[in-house]
Amino acid sequence: MTAPTPRDDLYARYMAARAALREHGETCTQCSPDARCEAGRRLYESFERLQDAYLTRQSRKRR
Repeated sequence: MTAPTPRDDLYARYMAARAALREHGETCTQCSPDARCEAGRRLYESFERLQDAYLTRQSRKRR
């Protein structure tokens, strides 16, 4: 696998979503591994969509 380039906007957004989700999880008293607050759900869904898009693109590049 090749490292992402600095111009890789999808990767940057994916990593930013990951960081936001992690930061939220460190401070939110309502979120747990099994349940999330409304903001936590939105952050997780955003992260999940970006992760899926990034991994799909990586998979297509390898073909």
